[in-house]
Amino acid sequence: MSIHTSTTIDPALLAGNRKPLAGYQARHFAWSCQDGVATITLNRPERKNPLTFDSYAELRDQFGQLRYATDVHVVVLHGAGNNFCSGGDVHEIIGPLIQLAMPELLMFTRMTGDLVKAMRACPQPIIAAIDGICAGAGAIMAMASDLRLGTVRSKTAFLFNRVGLAGCDMGACAMLPRIIGQGRASDWLYSGRSIGGEEAERSGFLNRLVAPEQLLDDAQSWARDIAAGPTFANGLTKTMLHQEWNMSVDQAIEAEAQTQALCMMTEDFNRAYQAFVAKQKPVFHGN
Repeated sequence: MSIHTSTTIDPALLAGNRKPLAGYQARHFAWSCQDGVATITLNRPERKNPLTFDSYAELRDQFGQLRYATDVHVVVLHGAGNNFCSGGDVHEIIGPLIQLAMPELLMFTRMTGDLVKAMRACPQPIIAAIDGICAGAGAIMAMASDLRLGTVRSKTAFLFNRVGLAGCDMGACAMLPRIIGQGRASDWLYSGRSIGGEEAERSGFLNRLVAPEQLLDDAQSWARDIAAGPTFANGLTKTMLHQEWNMSVDQAIEAEAQTQALCMMTEDFNRAYQAFVAKQKPVFHGN
């Protein structure tokens, strides 16, 4: 004798922590969200937008929450005024670190690394809009973004060795060579020198250069174009770009085969086909 039971699954249970984030009230940076594009603004322009212990933690937590956002499909990260981010605040972070013992120092360095992990783990593509100073942890956040838009007057510096630290901060030795190559990354990390916008674009660190007055508008326009695409599939593209660093070619091909088969089960794939047949532009819904 077989026993069959019928179970009704609550969609809310499957959704877990998924929720809209457009109404989020940020404490240590500015936050806005429109048309699926969230904009994070580092907003201490009088100090060139440095990070504090609190802003590090809130950024880490917010990028972590983006994994569950129902209304955010792309993120734009930029700085208020004419600078992106000058790194950790000298007085509010660097000074206090001098007084800490090793266990507390390790807690801090792990927290900063967790920000990069959260940026890479969230499914939304992140566009960094870089003007002026982009140094230290600011350069790391730009590096951890998926796309980078800059200006000629932007100055990127992985300046850790200039303050007596190794250049391997927050994943730089793993990620930067993959973006610009081992030789250039070695130069930038050993010297800590400032990289102008034109050199950063030639090196492949910046995807594009635009006029400073157009920077945020162009970044948000680019973000809206991406957000209009198949956002579920875009999230998988970001995941595979990150995870395939640790795969062999054969493993990557198999992982991509499984990922693509999954995407072929979506309504967006069907919508694209139906639009092609009707000679129309597809309208994607992210499912």
